[in-house]
Amino acid sequence: MRKYFGTDGIRGTVGEGVITPDFVLKLGWAAGQVFKERGEKVLIGKDTRISGYMFESALEAGLVASGVDVRLLGPMPTPAIAYLTRTFRGAAGIVISASHNPYTDNGIKFFSDEGTKLSDEMEARIEYFLDQPLVVVTSDDIGRARRIEDAAGRYVEYCKGTFPMGKRLTGLKIVVDCADGATYHIAPKVFSELGADVVVIGADPNGLNINENSGATKPALLQEKVLAEKADLGIALDGDGDRLILVDADGVVRDGDDILYVIANHLRRIGKFSGGVVGTSMSNFGLELAFSENGIGFSRASVGDRYVNEMLNSLGWYLGGEPSGHIVCRSITTTGDGIIAALQVLQAMVEEEQTLSELLSGLTKFPQKLENIRVKERFLPAEVPVLQQSIAKANEALNGSGRVLLRASGTEPLIRVMVEGEDAAMVDELVSSLASEVKKYSETL
Repeated sequence: MRKYFGTDGIRGTVGEGVITPDFVLKLGWAAGQVFKERGEKVLIGKDTRISGYMFESALEAGLVASGVDVRLLGPMPTPAIAYLTRTFRGAAGIVISASHNPYTDNGIKFFSDEGTKLSDEMEARIEYFLDQPLVVVTSDDIGRARRIEDAAGRYVEYCKGTFPMGKRLTGLKIVVDCADGATYHIAPKVFSELGADVVVIGADPNGLNINENSGATKPALLQEKVLAEKADLGIALDGDGDRLILVDADGVVRDGDDILYVIANHLRRIGKFSGGVVGTSMSNFGLELAFSENGIGFSRASVGDRYVNEMLNSLGWYLGGEPSGHIVCRSITTTGDGIIAALQVLQAMVEEEQTLSELLSGLTKFPQKLENIRVKERFLPAEVPVLQQSIAKANEALNGSGRVLLRASGTEPLIRVMVEGEDAAMVDELVSSLASEVKKYSETL
């Protein structure tokens, strides 16, 4: 069992639990003990949280104390760290970010030298060294650190290079919402340099406003801006740039299921699709039906981009993602990347000369409602008999025409209640009832 690592690295509220400067310094040293066997340098990037400066210094100190050289990238999207780790032939990449969480949280994510999440074995080895005394190498062996000044430009060019040569976004007006996060100096350049007329919001980070009133988890401002600007598309990224939510020209929010549908069907129509698509237990059943009608295979993984990636690898497939907007295009990159996924959708719009809503005309979703319940402390609904009884009753009411899912968030003290069915009114009623049961149980903790 992991002592420190969750499904997406190590995360928490700054100054509470393990997310303290002294722990992060020790983590850097422990990681250095493992990574120095695989290469000479480790890359560090971060999002725009104010605490990132503090943790960047702590990680750097720990790593060089273990004898590892460090390359500092500054504010960069999480998927950019995965890419740059490969291109710089790093032993590993480290991202200081709490993704879509508020600025009061922070965390540490790791990428292997191949730009993938660390294996359980490597995480276990880091945890082993975390429990050992910190011993600094001799002065002759202390690692060296320097900053890579052109990291942002390298990633901008990489993203642009995934768009078909000779194709441009000329004539498209796009609103780009960077969530005041790590893509603020990347995403606008990518889309404008490809020819789009770009309107930018959420690109003025001050260390405290990341994900505050904008981005993939709060698209209301983007909806307003798309309608006000009469834009063709709205692109919402989250704080570290690994999520994507879209808004069509009519101001309708389009989630990860919609994005998967557009990308997969476009690739199928141009003869470049192989295998199938991996979704999760949260993916809408309507998406599965639509793929079945189009002859596209579909499998569900557990919630989390880690599990989506693992299933893609095991099946030998190339496209997967979650309704929350983590989209993995394995033929292009190794992890979820909001900018890359947006470019795939834009490619479909350009090559098929259709709007986003037109590209989605073949997808009919089942009514689905998700409610996040904040609880006193994290628990697993599967281990609570009274909640399992409530789930059984809800499934009985749906009579085989829907799904019920209760799951704990992997990053926050939340229980996610999701109900899907043919009858929207029944879906609302069941979500309300289950949410009430979760709150009632939480009060007993």
